[in-house]
Amino acid sequence: MENLQTKCVYLDFYNPTYKDSLVDYHLLENQKAFTKTPIEALKFCEQDQERHPILIFYNEKPVGFFVLHEGEGTKEFSDHHDAILLRAYSINSVFQGKGIATQSLRLIPNFIKKYYPNINEVVLAVNHQNFAAQHVYKSCGFVDTGRRAVGRSGEMYIYSLNLASNNECTE
Repeated sequence: MENLQTKCVYLDFYNPTYKDSLVDYHLLENQKAFTKTPIEALKFCEQDQERHPILIFYNEKPVGFFVLHEGEGTKEFSDHHDAILLRAYSINSVFQGKGIATQSLRLIPNFIKKYYPNINEVVLAVNHQNFAAQHVYKSCGFVDTGRRAVGRSGEMYIYSLNLASNNECTE
């Protein structure tokens, strides 16, 4: 595993100049059942002003992607009006196994506090069979709310991260 102390992981809003790098974005076959590719997710963002696409950069290259969905997007997953939904989270398979997911999840609370100061909760839905994602989310402070939803690949667990508390990843 590469030493992340010599590499920079950061988040930034999607910019169309990075679209070509997202066209050449790969997910493992089993991951495609759980999340949309960035190009698929961007189509939804173009149609919904409450969806905000975010890039994950590693060593100055866009290697990951997710969407922050506010407003109506959170209603199925949280009763709180100050929640935001994290969706379509992925790391390009070429860059997986380097700790980028954990590093990027550590950055999300401060990113949200900076750009969405009224938000106090991050919610997400993770497939009941996506054990790797569940592990990473839990290690970064997300907790299973006990709520369930049905997604395109079956039952999903609804996780929540309280931004009012100090959250640290354990890995």
